[in-house]
Amino acid sequence: MIRIEHLRKEYPEATPLKDVNAVIEKGDVVAVIGPSGTGKSTLLRCINMLEKPTSGRIFIDGEEITAKGAKTQLIRRKMGMVFQSFNLFPNMTVIENIMKAPVELLKKSRQEAYDNGMELLRKVGLADKALRFPDELSGGQKQRVAIARTLAMQPEIILFDEPTSALDPTMVGEVLSVIRSLASQGYTMMIVTHEMKFARNVSTKVFYMDQGELYEEGRPEEIFDHPRRERTRVFVKRLKVFEEIITSRDFDFIGVNTRIEEFGRSYSMEQRTIRGIETVFEELCIQTLLSKLKDVDMRVTCEYSEDTGHAQMRVFYKGGFDATAEMDALSARLIENVSVETEYAPAGEGDYTDCIKIKLK
Repeated sequence: MIRIEHLRKEYPEATPLKDVNAVIEKGDVVAVIGPSGTGKSTLLRCINMLEKPTSGRIFIDGEEITAKGAKTQLIRRKMGMVFQSFNLFPNMTVIENIMKAPVELLKKSRQEAYDNGMELLRKVGLADKALRFPDELSGGQKQRVAIARTLAMQPEIILFDEPTSALDPTMVGEVLSVIRSLASQGYTMMIVTHEMKFARNVSTKVFYMDQGELYEEGRPEEIFDHPRRERTRVFVKRLKVFEEIITSRDFDFIGVNTRIEEFGRSYSMEQRTIRGIETVFEELCIQTLLSKLKDVDMRVTCEYSEDTGHAQMRVFYKGGFDATAEMDALSARLIENVSVETEYAPAGEGDYTDCIKIKLK
């Protein structure tokens, strides 16, 4: 239904899409997730040509909409788009908002457009608001009207650009419920969303976007339970990451300890967790590895899960030995007191040869 080949979009100050390639089959419900500023909304706007791609090709149902001379308006009619800011006409009633495009673009009679519009309003639970103006509705109701207006054009593809981001948390559920219902009706849909639970439960496919590309894609259980790539894992597990690179014996250890403390406090970690991170850093990195490594080159990371409240540290180095076996008795005992599991393994990352992973209490 949609095929994207080497899509690139450049602005004077940024390049949100560098090289995006994707295939969306008929009936797919694709959740597009990723950090802010990674081109998710730009991707949708390129697909319906609200933004002109810098380069690359986009095919909709076999027709290239990026080709010179393509009948973009006709192809675009197969697509509906729901924006985060509703975009309703404030001087028209709800039913007039829904009737406008079918009458003007599809050349339907006003009676047919009205009857169809009322049926759509019944589906989204707003038939009693037909004669109200948008300013008389809540944010959730406005978005449901916007969805009904999109459906009135009988699209084969529906694009949702963060449809709940402008809503009060109490209104999110009512909009997601409507989208969930549409997902079961065979529409081809792409949904840019930050609602991870919704993305997992509703989609048939997940796109994780990062670094200007489709960084990883797969079924929801693959992306959320068994991500293959590091950035995907950090994002979907809602991990907060602290990282420090140490390449000198004379590094600013006081500054690093201060940053560890700030990292912990910024995410409201328990004091014992913060103390555990500091203990591993002191006993493993400073007391043991600095004295054992011939050439100092360490990468120290700490991942903290806001979902579970647990933290895990990994220390990468080039040494060819298990540093936990080289610790003195006091350092080993101190680390044992703050951890639940310690594991040594080959690093498998970059030029580092060794990795020690420590799960903290």
